Amino acid sequence: MSVAILFLEYVSFLIHSPYAAAHRTPRPSASVHPIVSITPISSASMGASPRWSGGPPLEMSMSAVSPFASLGLADPLLRALAEAGYAAPTPIQAKAVPEILRGRDLLAAAQTGTGKTAAFTLPILQRLSERSAAAARAGRPRCLVLTPTRELAAQVQASVTDYGRYLKMRSMVVFGGVNINPQIKALRGPMDIVVATPGRLLDHVGQKTLDLSGIEILVLDEADRMLDMGFIHDIRRILKLLPGKRQNLLFSATFSDEIRRLSDGILNSPVQVEVAPRNTASELVRQSVHLVQSDQKRDLLSHLIRKHSWEQVLVFTRTKHGANRLADKLSKDGIPAAAIHGNKSQAARTKALDQFKSRRIPVLVATDIAARGLDIDQLPQVVNFELPNVPEDYVHRIGRTGRAGSAGSALSLVDAGELKLLSGIERLIRRPIDRVQTEGFEAPAVSVGAAASRPNSAAGRGAPKAAPRSARSGNPGKGPRPGNAGARRPPRGTGRGGASRGTRAR
Repeated sequence: MSVAILFLEYVSFLIHSPYAAAHRTPRPSASVHPIVSITPISSASMGASPRWSGGPPLEMSMSAVSPFASLGLADPLLRALAEAGYAAPTPIQAKAVPEILRGRDLLAAAQTGTGKTAAFTLPILQRLSERSAAAARAGRPRCLVLTPTRELAAQVQASVTDYGRYLKMRSMVVFGGVNINPQIKALRGPMDIVVATPGRLLDHVGQKTLDLSGIEILVLDEADRMLDMGFIHDIRRILKLLPGKRQNLLFSATFSDEIRRLSDGILNSPVQVEVAPRNTASELVRQSVHLVQSDQKRDLLSHLIRKHSWEQVLVFTRTKHGANRLADKLSKDGIPAAAIHGNKSQAARTKALDQFKSRRIPVLVATDIAARGLDIDQLPQVVNFELPNVPEDYVHRIGRTGRAGSAGSALSLVDAGELKLLSGIERLIRRPIDRVQTEGFEAPAVSVGAAASRPNSAAGRGAPKAAPRSARSGNPGKGPRPGNAGARRPPRGTGRGGASRGTRAR
């Protein structure tokens, strides 16, 4: 007994000794403030390894076991990645992270789902943590991340919080559609990173609650969308408020002429990285087209949802009005649905997304712009109620499913007025898309002509059959309104996804 007592006293001494307290790893808080996130860690534990759970010994550095260590990331970031369950860097991360760590300007083409958010948040967190903030003042951030939508801004902020959990960093998200006063209050303290939409950011600048003169790193995330949404003038105003000496990172889905002109005026001898060709569509997505008369689209959609018991389907329309009308009609059909687009309040958008993610409603109807930044795990079904005016948007839409190694299905309801759009999409992805049919919803031959090739019956299947594939791969990550009959060409002058160039989600 005396030996046991002495052993217990020795263990108690080790646990409560000053040495152990200085080296004990603090655990991150489970609660995250919706506006501002502070993720502190003591300097004594910056290089400490996570608690042992059957893996490497405690004293072993994460750099010795993490595949991300080859990118040059420090132990606190490697620990956060390990706890998040990331096994290996994606191509965009492997190419972008080392260049950003070197301080280079970057022009990157990467679509959603490629891991691009981590590709810039990880090296930014490391660079800011390695350099002490010079004359840090209230409301004077060191890094600014601009995004086109509120949802994407919130997603980036969540990534900053997750990856920076073992770093002493202060970050916050700034967007419109919510009360500005909590943001003003948060900006009264020192700030390292601000993630923002352009409109609300300029509101803060106008009220002198935000000072951009200390920005060391600027990120334009999904810059192509910001241009499409008419943010170019706001971006130019913001650029004039930034110091001339800074690191610039520009991420876009494609390298369009507009993006290259924008980058020429912002970036200094940038490294160019392209890992997602513009015509890339995941081989895990089973694509199909259902040729149908325009005035039968809504009835067909309701029929398919019921027939195949779809519990979670993301439906795309071109316009905000079309999204509202389709959601209302589906609800009248007894299928709970909600619409999400730029005219909805932030509270309404958040509520609709939460209901959809938790499967309390089976259908979410969205415009292209509103869908930017939506992060839905293992989404099984996407439906294009209307084809997009821009073929690249089709690839982005169907990329919402078939992610993280999970198979998905993308069905497009195409009327006679959309056949030219369909041809453009098939040219872009360099393959024909299988045609399917449902009894009672066959399109007249006169309307579809030769385009209705190789029809298959869609009855009895939960997902349409895909065209043959030679290989499978996965990653580690104002047009015609619904219900209008007849063939109509999409009108000119609309931006991608049907939003006018002056329409903004602040």
